[in-house]
Amino acid sequence: MSLEENKATIRSFFEAVNKRNLAIIDELMAPDYFSRALQVRSGEEWKQFMTMVFNAVPDWHETIEDMIAEGDKVWVRFKIAGTHTGEYRGLAPTGKKFTITAVQIYRIVDGKMVESWGVFDNLDFYKQLGVIEYTEEAKKLFPKDVT
Repeated sequence: MSLEENKATIRSFFEAVNKRNLAIIDELMAPDYFSRALQVRSGEEWKQFMTMVFNAVPDWHETIEDMIAEGDKVWVRFKIAGTHTGEYRGLAPTGKKFTITAVQIYRIVDGKMVESWGVFDNLDFYKQLGVIEYTEEAKKLFPKDVT
């Protein structure tokens, strides 16, 4: 597959997520897909995880900021935005909006995503939900971060 075809696969994946079109995932993701960031080991497990996410954050939306392709990998920096209105991993709904940054690297073979690595700013996510608060010492160390 060409670099542009690999990037198109990832764009289609992000579109599917934003449209909640999990049925198309089987066309884009290998059955044994492995997300190292989420520790999800199949396309089916990934769909189950995202169903839980959509139940917790019905307005979940991902926006691609940057995309780079090299060889069989596509690197994406993107924003995730939403409102926490349902239970998420045992956390009761907070009703708060959030926007976080994430970076994913996807490996693509024959037009399908087979594995990914990622970094999500979970600390900022939980801070925006009001779950994590700075201590007085941290407020001194990071005054620009304290709102």
